[in-house]
Amino acid sequence: MSIQTIARVEFHCADADKTAAELHADYDFTAAPPTTSADGTRSIDLGQGSIRLRLTSAADPGHPVSAYVARHGDGVAALALGCTDPKAALERAERHGARVLDREAGLIAGFGDTALRFTSMHTPGPDEAPGPDEAPGADEAAGADEAAGAGLLDALDHVAICLPGGELADAVRFCEAVLGFHAIFEEYIEVGEQAMDSTVVQSASGLVTFTLIEPDTARRPGQIDEFLSAHGGAGVQHLAFSTHDIATAVRTARSRGVEFLTTPGAYFDALTERLGRTAIPVETLRDLHVLVDQDHGGQLFQIFARSTHPRRTSFLELIERQGAGTFGTANIKALYEAVERQTAAAR
Repeated sequence: MSIQTIARVEFHCADADKTAAELHADYDFTAAPPTTSADGTRSIDLGQGSIRLRLTSAADPGHPVSAYVARHGDGVAALALGCTDPKAALERAERHGARVLDREAGLIAGFGDTALRFTSMHTPGPDEAPGPDEAPGADEAAGADEAAGAGLLDALDHVAICLPGGELADAVRFCEAVLGFHAIFEEYIEVGEQAMDSTVVQSASGLVTFTLIEPDTARRPGQIDEFLSAHGGAGVQHLAFSTHDIATAVRTARSRGVEFLTTPGAYFDALTERLGRTAIPVETLRDLHVLVDQDHGGQLFQIFARSTHPRRTSFLELIERQGAGTFGTANIKALYEAVERQTAAAR
């Protein structure tokens, strides 16, 4: 299969300039100059490490971008999948049942109103004019950070997508048949009286990973149900950005006003007994509220930013992998318990 990476995450926003300024101030994203299209939409491309984001807003309330924001608030409207052959990927997807939204743009229906776009792997160099589907300037600035290892964040580790109850199995089959992905992990998670199912699917390249989550509708409605209600259906719950130094990234973001979810001290009291020695000292993890888990390959460290979305739907995750290839099985419950505390405090 030709899908290699997530070339770009495309957001629809009420105010692209405001969101870009926040991502720059909080997380060091570099922004290219804004562009205005013939239809009046305003787009800003941002980059850091290999991460590429495109923020688009529209002044016309009747524009599809404005309609998306009215339905969902700011959110991920499309995931652009970098392919060795975008046309062949689109044709294969259509043969396997994908609904084509815009053939010329390589766009197919994905998860709710979050579409999937098949696009080129090519990134324009400093002496090349970018094509119509390429970022006009963020690549060069972000590439300098990547080469120097100067940025807080390195890459997009995975995308978490919430689905209505009963749709997980179909979504997994869609990813396998249409995208050529394969399931690499499954888990049933219980938090109090609520529960959810999750399956992680991944491209053959290993560089595109979706965590698909649905609520168990036989249990008490919980935070996944709340996301689906507030967001207005299926969609991206969070983006997980990898970092080479999570302690520095968290301290820096905190100093700029970013708030992260907290974890009870009992979690850290049990770490040494559960895992033995951790690559980052337990007291540092406790101070920063960073979670840790390990598998046969090594350890991973992760933390979740408090949602600042007006609907309390989407948020960001920071993750550092020191050899681990899994997804913090022991931490998933801790995450959802932390989100439950945040939700309860906001009520």
